[in-house]
Amino acid sequence: MTAPIHAFYAQSGGVTAVINATACGVIETARRCVEEGNPRIGKVFAGADGILGALFEDLIDTSLEPDAAIARLRHTPGGAFGSCRFKLKDPREERALFERLLSVFQAHGIGYFFYNGGGDSMDTAAKVARFASEAGVPLTVIGIPKTVDNDLTQTDTCPGFASAAKYVATSMREAGLDVASMARTSTKIFVMEVMGRHAGWLTAACGLASEGSEGDETPPHLLLFPEIPFDEKIFLPRVEHCVTRYGFCCIAVSEGARDTSGKFLSEQGVRDAFGHAQLGGAGQVVAQRIKEALGLKYHWALPDYLQRSARHLASQTDLEQSYALGKAAVEFALAGENAIMPTVVRLSDKPYRWKIGSAPLEEVANVERKLPREFIRDDGFHISDACRVWLAPLIAGEAYPPYRDGLPDYARFMNTRVPKRLPAFALKI
Repeated sequence: MTAPIHAFYAQSGGVTAVINATACGVIETARRCVEEGNPRIGKVFAGADGILGALFEDLIDTSLEPDAAIARLRHTPGGAFGSCRFKLKDPREERALFERLLSVFQAHGIGYFFYNGGGDSMDTAAKVARFASEAGVPLTVIGIPKTVDNDLTQTDTCPGFASAAKYVATSMREAGLDVASMARTSTKIFVMEVMGRHAGWLTAACGLASEGSEGDETPPHLLLFPEIPFDEKIFLPRVEHCVTRYGFCCIAVSEGARDTSGKFLSEQGVRDAFGHAQLGGAGQVVAQRIKEALGLKYHWALPDYLQRSARHLASQTDLEQSYALGKAAVEFALAGENAIMPTVVRLSDKPYRWKIGSAPLEEVANVERKLPREFIRDDGFHISDACRVWLAPLIAGEAYPPYRDGLPDYARFMNTRVPKRLPAFALKI
């Protein structure tokens, strides 16, 4: 009987409230294949801290975790096996890294590579698939989408986004009620900064907190998208109008908001491992400018990691799609597909229906999908009705985790390492 081919699964980039549900989909589907006597797939090895686990031959044997523990991945946030921000460059520049990956895979009988991440991760997956093909090494590479920024192309939505969207919309609605109750004698301006480097999907999600169709009646009154240049001369009068009419003004701003010259409002002058500008503080910049120009008392909030890790408020739609994409990744691989990414295809808005599709990795890698202009109100300060219709089903349904002693009962795993078979590899990270 032919020896089974093992799989390598890795999480990459910023984790989400539901990325572990995708891992669950991968591992449980592979296990079912083994139970059904499918000789084409064996164990699933997870990379400790993402793709670094392959480069350092730091592999986790998920087969040693009981079924009940794997099932608990569905409701556990963070990255169960660790993630990283590490981008592989062109093989011509870093050939040794690609050769190391293939050496580790071959040493452990790995013939399937499932890489769970965003645009940069899909680029890495595409490069590995191309390198393996050119080297004549049999390796099936499947990218699995994940990003709260929702900026991957070729898929209707990205796992992790809907849960983050539900969190920021809920937070804005609740904070808005707080500010409204105190505005007469206290804070009149509330600014919340949300993630979104170049794409305003999460900023748009804040707009769901407003009960009006395209009006400013309920918070958030104003949204600042990275797709619309920030112009103080237009913005400040709108703030003043809201305070005069409603007594206060709540604003959601993207971390990637830019001024009319194209400069990030909050750029700190440093860059992360993917080469992206390190952002943070756009909300404070906006709030301070309001204070200086209008003299209004403000508070500002930076949800930061909270928006992407809030599993207690996850979207049921997001959870189902995240698991389904992990499951589909294994099924596509066993069907002979290679160098693709499973996708979500929207079939209808009302009722909301979707299915799984696929797209070539080469068409997904390094392509950012921004918020369409038709999803932004004509004046540039809120979402359109079309955007509201598109977003609404994504945050539908609650998927609460189990609780113990009043707190979410999240899983912890043994993460038992696979014995190493190769010499140590020197790599500066």
